[in-house]
Parts: sequence; structure tokens; C-alpha cells
Amino acid sequence: MDVNTVANAVYAHNYGATSVKTRNIQSLAEKEIKKLNANMLLMSPPCQPHTRQGLQRDVEDKRSCALAHLCLLIPQCDTLEYVLMENVKGFEVSQARQQFIEALDKAGFHWRELILTPTQFKVPNTRHRYYCIARKGKDFDFDNEKIWEHMPGTKPDPDQQPMCKISTILEPDVPDDFLVPDDVLSKRVLVMDIIHPSQSRSMCFTKGYTHYTEGTGSVFTPLSEAQSHSIFEAVKQIDMDPNSKDSEEAQQRRLELLRRVKLRYFTPREVARLMSFPEEFEFPPETKNRQKYRLLGNSINVCVVGELLKLLTT
Repeated sequence: MDVNTVANAVYAHNYGATSVKTRNIQSLAEKEIKKLNANMLLMSPPCQPHTRQGLQRDVEDKRSCALAHLCLLIPQCDTLEYVLMENVKGFEVSQARQQFIEALDKAGFHWRELILTPTQFKVPNTRHRYYCIARKGKDFDFDNEKIWEHMPGTKPDPDQQPMCKISTILEPDVPDDFLVPDDVLSKRVLVMDIIHPSQSRSMCFTKGYTHYTEGTGSVFTPLSEAQSHSIFEAVKQIDMDPNSKDSEEAQQRRLELLRRVKLRYFTPREVARLMSFPEEFEFPPETKNRQKYRLLGNSINVCVVGELLKLLTT
């Protein structure tokens, strides 16, 4: 259930047998909820009221209304046995979180809170997110007096397999359409998070990826760290020359150097892999790349949520 028609089209394309509803959560009534006879609620409410970049208006933000409405419905859902909620880091200190926990308590749920990132599951992508898992009946066998920052029952193990390298998620023969444009390269390259094939990391991808430069996701170069470092040292020398800023020839030379780094955006498929989407997942043919990036940036890491579902139901 979502108000985003593009998201629903993608979901229906991959899970045709599932009922998909395009509507506002706030229109749900108690009678309709009972008719669904649902035993599990999986949700990722709007994060904008709680993001660091936003105004952080919390429950005063109208985008919090859907969660507030669900908080009223949860105690009335007799068939509901399991709840899993995802949101941004920062939600744990919000008034909306307090409303949510009070609704779980009123409905008789046992609950636990966690802040996890895919790197804890050997996925080379950082995406710290708040999670709450809740169930009726059997309580969890780990402490509820804190927010867990690792999976309960796990400890760092030096003998564990290392994180996979970025080279393992790359598509072959990526077209030049994904190269960083010259104007962005010239003006914004110094704030980009550049990833090399041998590295085992990438930053969180947001819905603004490719549209905004800073803080929206990493970019990729096929060069080694040593090769790109050498090029950036040459660029630095040009930038340090006080006369280069007004020299068209120097700026052209600078741009040609930057082009050698072959910086490109990760493709939607590569971003999906970093978010642990299965290979059989696909977008409908009519979905534009800009829409794909927005959907992926608003999505969840499948591996992390999958592990939490196991913890929730066993």
C-alpha cells in the first residue's frame, strides 16, 4: 500500500499475485483492517520529519500523519502478531517513536529496537537505519533496555569472511550515459565519494543520487587508487596556481585530466545489488533511471530486513 504509483507499478511487476493498493494509509478504517485478517505489518513510514537535512518537525510534519493513524489502528487489530518498522537514524529520539511504542504496549506487543547497517552483514554499503521488531506471545531472549547496534547473539569474528569488493557488484560494459557530466566534474569532483574496484565500501544512496552531488551516494572509477591519486595531484597543482582560474587553457587541461579518472555513477542495477536486491528483481521497461534511483534511495536493504524477519519470527 503506497501513494507512489511508480513504486506500486514496480512492486506489481515483480509480485503480480500480491494485492497492491494505491491509496493513503490515513484512509484505512478499523473495519477494513479487520477484513484483511493480517498477521504481520511491515512498514517504512516517511522519514522526512526526522532526517538531519530536513526541518525535523517530527509529529508536527503532516507526513507523520500516516504513522499516527496506524498507531491508532494497531491496538484494534486482533489478528496482528508481528510488526517490523524501518526509519532513519534519529527516529529513535522522536515523539513519533514514542507514539509508536505506546501503541505497541497498548496492543500487548513485546518489542526491541535496533540501529543496523549493511556492513555488519558483509554488504559493502553503509546505511544506518532504525528498526523496531515487535511480536505478541513469546518475548525476545535479548535485553530491551537499550537500542541494539548489532544483531543480538553476534560478535565480531576475525575468522569471518571479509567484505566483498565493489568489483563483484559491477555491471559489464556500462554505457557512457552514466559518466559524470563535465560541468559536475569541473565544479563538484572534490566533494564526491570516489570508489575504486578493490575497495569494500560505498556510502548511503539517497533518492537524490545523480541529481545532487554531495551526500547522495558514491561514484565509481575503474582506476586504481594510485592511478587516480596521481591524476588528482596534477589537478591540485593547477588549482594552486593563482593564474589558472582565469586561464581557459588551464581549465581545459584540468578538465581533460579529470576525464581520465572515468568517473561514473553506479547504475540502478549496481545500486540494487548494494542494497541486496535479488538478481531476478527488475524494473518495468517504462521506468526511467531517475525514477529507479529515487525508488532505490527510498528503499531498504533486503539482507538486513531479511535477517530481522528471521529474528522476529523464530
